[in-house]
Amino acid sequence: MKEKKAVESKDPPLTPRNKILLIASQLFYREGFHSVGIDRIVAESGVAKMTLYKHFPSKEELIVAYLNSSHEFFLRWLENTVASKEGPKDKLLAVFKGIELLASSPQCLGCTFQSGAAEFPDPKHPIHQVSNSHKLSVIKLFTTWTQEAQLARPEILAQQLLLLMDGAWVAIRMFGVHSSARHVLGAAEVLINGHPPQRDDSPMGEELKTSFAVNQTAP
Repeated sequence: MKEKKAVESKDPPLTPRNKILLIASQLFYREGFHSVGIDRIVAESGVAKMTLYKHFPSKEELIVAYLNSSHEFFLRWLENTVASKEGPKDKLLAVFKGIELLASSPQCLGCTFQSGAAEFPDPKHPIHQVSNSHKLSVIKLFTTWTQEAQLARPEILAQQLLLLMDGAWVAIRMFGVHSSARHVLGAAEVLINGHPPQRDDSPMGEELKTSFAVNQTAP
């Protein structure tokens, strides 16, 4: 009986646009925005400069496309990270456990949205706005979970958790795989435990329930 040859599965070739975005994404994440020029992206992607400008009329638009793609990737990472968790508190802790795992990888270089805000500090600049929008979306998600868990001062806790997360990203960029981000879960536990759930019959408990209901029905 003749052995059947294994059929090699090959991914379809990247379109020119996706190839440009892939190479630009790698360079922007590793080296920042100002230090990476269009000529370098053209050279490493192997596409003509005219082709690049056909899909991305400016470097600014290419950066915005990259950040939007990174935002979607981050949301998918979050979804997968908390997929096995049911309670909102467990979801919050799972996120920081996930950050600990990322911190051990040399491929993780921190948060690209921090770079976007730092290199384009004008709040009105499109790149700064995209970076800011990403952070606000994380706060919104954290707020949903802190409210569902009926933790004390849920909006403040959500902002504190983002602050902790951003500190972990900075530590990873600064110190690599030996950063203190490897222990960020313990810090998140201390922070969350400092906002214990409120009793439903307490004034704060009633306030939290009302706040949660309003946020769920608001457009």
